[in-house]
Amino acid sequence: MAARNETSLSRRRFCLCCAGGAAFAATGGWLTPREAFAEARGLVSLIKDSAAVSPIVTHRLRNNVSVLEGSGGNIAVLTGPDGKVLIDAGIGVSRPHITKALADLGSDPITHLVNTHWHFDHADGNEWLHSVGAKIIAQENTRKHLSGIQRVEDWDYNFLPTPSGGIPSEVFAKEHRLKLNSSTIDLKYYGPAHTDSDISVTFAEANIVHVADTFWNGIYPFIDYSTGGSIDGTIAACDANLAATTDGTIIIPGHGHPVSNKAELKEFRDMLVAVRDNVAKLKQQGRSKDETVAAKPTAAFDAKWGQFVIDPGFFTRLVYEGV
Repeated sequence: MAARNETSLSRRRFCLCCAGGAAFAATGGWLTPREAFAEARGLVSLIKDSAAVSPIVTHRLRNNVSVLEGSGGNIAVLTGPDGKVLIDAGIGVSRPHITKALADLGSDPITHLVNTHWHFDHADGNEWLHSVGAKIIAQENTRKHLSGIQRVEDWDYNFLPTPSGGIPSEVFAKEHRLKLNSSTIDLKYYGPAHTDSDISVTFAEANIVHVADTFWNGIYPFIDYSTGGSIDGTIAACDANLAATTDGTIIIPGHGHPVSNKAELKEFRDMLVAVRDNVAKLKQQGRSKDETVAAKPTAAFDAKWGQFVIDPGFFTRLVYEGV
């Protein structure tokens, strides 16, 4: 099992995974995104370089729903006579690999794309998917963030506006329903969670839900305070997902192994609550951010959750900001 997970992680190269690269090797320790930006050519450039060469691995689920793993966030695909419906777009430079993976799922054209939130590792492929026929649907804050210059402080990066073809043409505030390929697809806004634009996507008949970056399977998550995210909102999203699923539900996380379940989601949620409470107690005692990191409030969870790019210190700092 450990060997399978290790291989899977090296294959995925999700979002922040290539941030350290040569700089990590040179320094012998984890780098924050800001340090990686300074040491290398820039976080986003490194991520795109990795996505350009990373293979796409397809996981077939049920009811013509599959997951593509390898370009930014995990991408769900529903196939059928109404055309391919994609949940998230991955990174644009992955186009050749994603095109091949989609072709292997059948000859149906690409007709719809849903963005689960605005981050580039989920929406950078919007423009090319629109150019081949995808209608783009998202929560209204996703369109807002994609339409202007958007800064993410923890990545030390200013994202330029997405070209017009990549801007969602249909948006909603709270809920939206699609009926495609004999499937009911329910889109539901969480409120501020990982960002202020996150939604869940439920394939009702298949009992599959894509919860995107409100769940990072087996790894500490990133929380984007620059665009409305919060630790409490992320926990609230987990609670909503747990209430809406059963033991038979297939849960697709935004990052980490792409085929998950309610038990793994609950373990993630419980970890978030414990770390939040530990950090909040230290902060209430008057500990500074650095002092809180030094106290290692995540220690009980690091062996499982802290072995990836969001390392224990960086995750502690993210939680500290929100308690």
